[in-house]
Amino acid sequence: MRVVSWRRFQPWVVPEHRVIPISLPHLALSFLPLVAVAVVLWRWSIPTRTLGWATLRMVLQLFLIGYVLTFVFDAEHPLVVVVVLGVMLTASSLIALRPLERRRPGQYRRAFLAIAGAGFATLAVVIAGVLDPPSWFEPRTLVPIAGMIFSNAMNAVSLAAERYAQARSHGAAPLVARREALETALIPMLNSFFAVGLVALPGMMTGQILSGVAPHLAVRYQVMVMCMTLGAAGLAAAGYLAQEARADADEGAG
Repeated sequence: MRVVSWRRFQPWVVPEHRVIPISLPHLALSFLPLVAVAVVLWRWSIPTRTLGWATLRMVLQLFLIGYVLTFVFDAEHPLVVVVVLGVMLTASSLIALRPLERRRPGQYRRAFLAIAGAGFATLAVVIAGVLDPPSWFEPRTLVPIAGMIFSNAMNAVSLAAERYAQARSHGAAPLVARREALETALIPMLNSFFAVGLVALPGMMTGQILSGVAPHLAVRYQVMVMCMTLGAAGLAAAGYLAQEARADADEGAG
């Protein structure tokens, strides 16, 4: 009997007949919850512009990336993959600082270094140590995994930056603000650890199960995803906050 290693198993390669198709009219129904949220915002006198703009960007970006990924997957060239990772890293670093009302000199550089350092370190462990694909630049493996890692690192840095700035504005010392900010940045990820399997089935696991992947194999991949996202998020937030606290300490000494 031939034994197939789960390390070589690619859950995104499934027969097309096992994927439930979604027509555009049916897809339009998925916007109904957003409409309900917009109505609540309007009734509570909260501007709906941000929700509308975010929704429009989400739709356009996802449909655009569908075409881009088709090209990337067909090309299977390391240079193309590196360019894609560079764009993802640059965008995540810029978006991470969006909540800040005022940006200090060097903050983008600190966010970029934190996300890049934590992101690529985690990506290397997952690609080389866990999945072990035939080639390191295999787009169908590298790009989706990198996207999950960078996005979670981005969100953690964003939360950390906002809380650190708020704590400092209220007179907290750099090290105190650093500790509070890191605790805040990890709340969403830790909540997901407590809730996974009890409150919700995470996105990757849900997508695999809907595509016909055996649940026990989907669970293994989800464990990997949970570990890599929390690891990248925690390291990125810590890296950013360490740089911010050091910059504040240098300014105080000067």
